[in-house]
Amino acid sequence: MDAYAQARVSIDDAHAADPKRTAAGRPAELVYADRMEAWVVRAATAPSPLLRLAARCQHLERWSVPRATFPDGKVGYLNWRKSLYKKQAERAQTLLVQAGVAAGEAEEVATWVAKSGLKTNPGTQALEDAACLVFLENEIEAFAAQHADYPREKFVDIIRKTWKKMSPRGQVLAKSLVLPPAIGALVGEAISGA
Repeated sequence: MDAYAQARVSIDDAHAADPKRTAAGRPAELVYADRMEAWVVRAATAPSPLLRLAARCQHLERWSVPRATFPDGKVGYLNWRKSLYKKQAERAQTLLVQAGVAAGEAEEVATWVAKSGLKTNPGTQALEDAACLVFLENEIEAFAAQHADYPREKFVDIIRKTWKKMSPRGQVLAKSLVLPPAIGALVGEAISGA
C-alpha cells in the first residue's frame, strides 16, 4: 500500500471513531469526509491526491472538541473554530507523516486544513469551497431547523458570509445546487447583488 493509500486508511479510521452516526449508521464525520472529497474534486482545477486527502481531514476528530467546551456567543464560537483548525491541521500532518507521506507534503496539507492563506492559497481555497458547498447542499436545512429562533436577516447574513468565502468557481457550483424552496429563497436573497 502506498503512503497516500495508508494515509487515507488512517484518516478514515480516525473518522470511524466519531460517536455521532447518520440515519444509515455510518460515522457522521466519515460521511462528511466523503462529501468534502467529492466536492473538492469538482471545485479544484486539478485535484491532486494530496488535496483529496486534505479534504478528508476537514473535520478530522472534530467531535473530540465539543462546541460546549468554549463560551457561548460569537467570540466563543470563533475561538472554538480557530482551535479546531489548529488541532485538525496538526493531527492531519501527524497521520500523513506516520503513513509515510513526505514531511513537506504533510505540512502543505496542514496549511490547507488550518485555513492558512484563504483566497491566496489554491489548496486552502479549494477546501473552503468544498466546505461551503457541503454546508449548502447537506447541512443548511438542518442548521435552519436547529436555529428556528434566528430572524430571517441572520440566516441571510450567514449565507452572505459563506458566499464571500467561496471562489468564483465555488460560487458557480453553488448556483447549480438544487435546494429546498425556502432555503433557495434565502440563498437568492443573500447573493443578490453579490
